[in-house]
Amino acid sequence: MASPATGHPQSPPSLSASDVMSKASSENFPVASRALPRAVRPHLLAVYGFARLVDDIGDEAEGDRLAQLDWADAELDRAALGTAEHPVFRTLAPTIARFGLPLAPFRALIEANRQDQSVTRYATFDDLVAYCMLSAAPVGQLVLAIFGAATPERIERSDRVCIGLQLVEHLQDVAEDAQMGRIYLPLEDLALFGCAADGLVDEANRPALRDVVAHEVRRARELLAEGAPLSASLPFRARLAVAAFGAGGGAALDSIERASFDVVAVRCRPTPRRFASRWLATALLPSRYGPKR
Repeated sequence: MASPATGHPQSPPSLSASDVMSKASSENFPVASRALPRAVRPHLLAVYGFARLVDDIGDEAEGDRLAQLDWADAELDRAALGTAEHPVFRTLAPTIARFGLPLAPFRALIEANRQDQSVTRYATFDDLVAYCMLSAAPVGQLVLAIFGAATPERIERSDRVCIGLQLVEHLQDVAEDAQMGRIYLPLEDLALFGCAADGLVDEANRPALRDVVAHEVRRARELLAEGAPLSASLPFRARLAVAAFGAGGGAALDSIERASFDVVAVRCRPTPRRFASRWLATALLPSRYGPKR
């Protein structure tokens, strides 16, 4: 996949910047809330664009996905130097420079997608959490860095929120992941509830699968609750944005519960009304944790 002109792997031709960014509206939460200062929003979108592109390579790209992820790793280095070629990375370059962002969180996201090419099942919940620390937690760490709020306590709470949000996405996408041969439900939990991993979404397996989903919903809610004080520790406008992440996850879990945990038969997505209610309750509720700078 090397380009004769540049000597490095080419970008995936089917994954344009516009295709990548068009998916922002389908997320459980606003990617760059209008409540934020105008100057901050482009930087959050730049981080989202990177994360979305890397995920799309890992999930959808035709051809050698590992080679294309290697290209993304090399293009990240070029973005840090200001010499990137792909539009997503050219957009990211000023954000890296403006905030002095470390490259390690970006590389963790790439590594998660490398892992997806060979690891399709997770034996324990701890194993799944370790994966989420690569696939989700780095995004929260980068967001806090952009807000200038990346203290150790906030990062710890952010990690919990991000892991919880990743679990929510896994629950929403059980059927889609199964079609790709992936299971992001711990095998130990499947065994606990008598749910077969093979034929996970088959009709005969669905009652047991609903029990597993209900179990994971409880875990996701606990993680989101543990991370909830994060938003209250931030200045007001940053608090609005961070509260939106948790509110989106909570509203999506509400949707799963309303569907009686049948994530195969029902497309479970947060309703605008439920999201708004949770968002305002989280963002406006005074707390002993904040605001702090």
